[in-house]
Amino acid sequence: KEERIVVLETENAVLHLKLAEYQGLAGRSTNEVLQLYATRGQKLKLQRSSVVTQLHGAVKRLKQDLKSLHSFALELSKDFQRQSKACLYQVLAAVQGIQLQNEAMQMFQIKAFDLEQSLQEVTERYEKEKQKRKALHNSLVELRGNIRVHCRIRPLLPFDDAAGLSVSQDRQRNFSEKVAYAADDETVLVKCSRPGHASINKTFPFERVYNDLESQDAVFADVAPLLTSLLDGYNVCIMAYGQTGSGKTYTMLGPQLERNLAFSTEEESELGIIPRATQEVFRLISEKPPGSYWVEVSVVEVYNNEIFDLLAKDSYGVFGVKRDVVTTREGKSDVPLLTHETVENASEFLHLVNKGLQLRVRHPTLVHAHSSRSHLVVTLTITTVVFGDNFGTLWEDEQTSQKLHKETSCTFQQKMRDNKSTSSSRASSPVQLEATEKMKQVKTRLQLVDLAGSECVGMSGVTGAALRETSFINRSLSALADVLGAIAEQRAHVPYRNSKLTHLLQDSIGGDAKLLVMLCISPGQKYLTESMQSLGFGSRARQVQRGQIKKKNFPVLSKAK
Repeated sequence: KEERIVVLETENAVLHLKLAEYQGLAGRSTNEVLQLYATRGQKLKLQRSSVVTQLHGAVKRLKQDLKSLHSFALELSKDFQRQSKACLYQVLAAVQGIQLQNEAMQMFQIKAFDLEQSLQEVTERYEKEKQKRKALHNSLVELRGNIRVHCRIRPLLPFDDAAGLSVSQDRQRNFSEKVAYAADDETVLVKCSRPGHASINKTFPFERVYNDLESQDAVFADVAPLLTSLLDGYNVCIMAYGQTGSGKTYTMLGPQLERNLAFSTEEESELGIIPRATQEVFRLISEKPPGSYWVEVSVVEVYNNEIFDLLAKDSYGVFGVKRDVVTTREGKSDVPLLTHETVENASEFLHLVNKGLQLRVRHPTLVHAHSSRSHLVVTLTITTVVFGDNFGTLWEDEQTSQKLHKETSCTFQQKMRDNKSTSSSRASSPVQLEATEKMKQVKTRLQLVDLAGSECVGMSGVTGAALRETSFINRSLSALADVLGAIAEQRAHVPYRNSKLTHLLQDSIGGDAKLLVMLCISPGQKYLTESMQSLGFGSRARQVQRGQIKKKNFPVLSKAK
């Protein structure tokens, strides 16, 4: 037991030594932990102190920025005040300037109003003087027997380019350039230019010039006064002259249908001179006493210097019979056996003209796809029935006047129906009434001529039969120019018989009718030569003095007893 106790004491002593050793280790560990805690606290303090330092630096920088911003704001406010004062001065100055300008504007407006009034007065005076001058000019034309010449410039069309010609692109652009203009309503301006030469402007004065924007209404408005002369006892002739494709047929007839080449009557605003003139003639006739007028129409084509009656049938029932033109004993031109169809209104007339147009010879060329190869002459013959001692006088009994007019109307209408039933093709003289001492017939004619267009063979590219047609067309137009030249120079002999065209139109050209020539020209550079030729023809035609036009003699009027 004692030995066991000793051993246990020894073990206890050993355990106490180990305990003391472990306590020493625990103390050292505790110290190390405390040191670590102390070190960590110091680190935290250091970190906190660095953040505070940074924040403090940031606060300092912010304070500096605020100071600089404050100073900048002060400068801005001062600058703004200075600028606002300057702007205020400028606004005040601008307001004063605007007030001055408003006062000046009011003065200018008053002056402009006065100028407008004076301009309006001057314009009115100018228009009155222009009308007086035009009336005096027309009177002078009447007295001299001059030919009225109007010129119409058509717009540029798609076929005005150099298609069909082997030329460069620059040359094609030059071809489509516009060189003919309407300087005013009485002058044509043409820009003539050649390579290497300065351009020259040439002017051509006429009685009336239509630009490419003027309508068919404007053209007919200047033609309509001539139709009043028709019922006053004067013959009237209106012809369209120009190169092929210049708008002659459009001016005289209007737009044409592609299939049968007749002109369309659907768009009244596009109708040409011939349908409008017919409507105007029948309108004027409707204002006259009933039965005192009747109208006949003939349609003639001059093709290859031969005359064809487009309203007559041959033995085979084919329309278009060859006729001849002769000179009567009185020196007048006449076409024997020419068909004259009686018409009672404009629609019947247009139907006959369309029937004749379908027979008109046409041939496509490089210049125009529907080129007319013949001259078309449409003649309206108006027969006026006048009463020798009683026509136009003051009737004591109006019922007697109306009864006489009614009986006359019934008489010649019955005779026209009888004559029309026996023969559709009549001679040049219309239905003759039985001559009495109190009745007389006076005939006046309206000739509407659509001439074939002159053309350059090299440009049109025609060959064969078309080339022969071109030769006849150019020769007939040349003969027309020769006739006008002979009349202008007052030669003893006028070569009417050099062409069937001039022979047919002898009476109208020679001074027995009021003649209006409607020049049609193309504005493009491509047709400059042809346009200059047409303008030269028109200028020469204006110089022709044929003497005062003779009026058809009506019976001497006397008051009824």
